[in-house]
Amino acid sequence: MDSQINLIDFLTSLLQKDAEPKSLEWLKSQTEKIRTTGVPSQFFLAFSQASRFFNKEAMNVSDLEKSQAEALVLGFEPAIWNRLQTARTILMLSFPQEKEKWFAAINQLFETGDMYEQQALYAALSLMPYPEDLLPRAIDGCRTNMTLIFDAIALNNPYPAKYFPEANWNQMVLKSIFMQRPLYRIQKLDERRNLALADIASDFAHERWAAGRSVMPELWRLVTPFINEKFLGDLKRVVESEDQMAVEAGLLALYQCNSEVAKQLLKSRCEEVMAIEYGEITWEKIGADYQEKRV
Repeated sequence: MDSQINLIDFLTSLLQKDAEPKSLEWLKSQTEKIRTTGVPSQFFLAFSQASRFFNKEAMNVSDLEKSQAEALVLGFEPAIWNRLQTARTILMLSFPQEKEKWFAAINQLFETGDMYEQQALYAALSLMPYPEDLLPRAIDGCRTNMTLIFDAIALNNPYPAKYFPEANWNQMVLKSIFMQRPLYRIQKLDERRNLALADIASDFAHERWAAGRSVMPELWRLVTPFINEKFLGDLKRVVESEDQMAVEAGLLALYQCNSEVAKQLLKSRCEEVMAIEYGEITWEKIGADYQEKRV
């Protein structure tokens, strides 16, 4: 319970920097009513009405506040939230947390909320009580084709890395590739790479090539710990392509491989290797550049 109060206080302090006084007063009165009465209809109404008082402007979060967020919940990134999400999360955390009653209310919100209400809920999975019990809901949410909701689960969210079984994790990452979402924003992507996912990624690339289509360059990040003859063949093809972004991704993957063959392939690419060593070619930059190019 103390952790939830600390989260409410922290999120409220973030909102207080930019929100209108009348909006903050409304939020304070609603959280008090929700906390003291525990009436679901009051909670649902406030959750919906929050859009009248808070906009979707990005949160203003300092480096110190980023550290405070990390101390409250490992991996929590409020800087990518907006004010409306934050206000709705405060309302959600204020609802009495008696398990059966809390789940009845939250499940109803998940099932009836609009796109932006669901975004707020899924993004806050790691802040909710009973996180292990929310796993089926999170896995089901990844089935959506709505980018806003999928991103709320998959990107900048510590929940999947901590709770998803390998099969569900792999499905989420593969769907991120299919939807061309930025892999560098998936938390703990490197730590949870696995051979099955590397094989899936390579097979997906071969399907794209067979259809005459390009491959998302970040995909090659997934194969580097499991380098074998097949993956080396893939990367050799990538670095010999005419797509500079793909070439950089292939070279970075080779650079990070523990393979003598990979080192041999890099010998003629001294300029790019130097750029990697100086931090000018990174997965984050490749991912961001690719997303910018898509837009």
